[in-house]
Amino acid sequence: MEKTPYEPRHQVSAPPPVVDPSEIRSNDWRNGLPTLNGARVTLRELQEGDAAPLFAAISPSDVSRFLSPPPPSVDGFERFIAWANRQRAVGQYVSFAIVPRGSDTAIGLVQIRSLEPDFGTAEWGFALAAEFWGTGLFIDAAHLAIDFAFEVIGTYRLEARAALKNGRGNGALKKIGAVQEGVLRRSFLRNGEHLDQMLWTILSEEWREAKHGWCSAIIH
Repeated sequence: MEKTPYEPRHQVSAPPPVVDPSEIRSNDWRNGLPTLNGARVTLRELQEGDAAPLFAAISPSDVSRFLSPPPPSVDGFERFIAWANRQRAVGQYVSFAIVPRGSDTAIGLVQIRSLEPDFGTAEWGFALAAEFWGTGLFIDAAHLAIDFAFEVIGTYRLEARAALKNGRGNGALKKIGAVQEGVLRRSFLRNGEHLDQMLWTILSEEWREAKHGWCSAIIH
């Protein structure tokens, strides 16, 4: 979570929607991300025109407080978007723009990066403009991204890290069913302070079991 938006160092609750893996072959995403539609949001490929709205959404201190420093300018976000698309093409990284349904303006992003070959273990993070906190948009976007990681990319274990001081972020991860695995002591440097982080995980079989339970509840 604190690594959102992830940038190379040298550059300045309804049941979830389901991504149908039969409609997206596992290797196609390297050529371009599919558009994923939820009840409240759409996840789509980052575009150069997203730089200005993402800068406005993520740069405010209340959003970026517990993130690695985001790009410091619109130009910086343009470079980040170009880098993200290159990393997607080589199969190392995925970043979706979060867009409210009925709009085309990015209000945040979700990213997934490989921690081992073929995304067996991956880390994910998110950032969302403050005015959309508490609206249900994050839950919708998270369900889409998690389903994509497990059903399309082929991830088995999905990790997230949140500073212990980040109550909102930890609460959001708990709400979607992530499991606390432990505290990573002084593992995140932000504004000259080394912060403790909570490590959260979701396993693919747990996610599929939870989805089966949701579907059963709807049927009955």
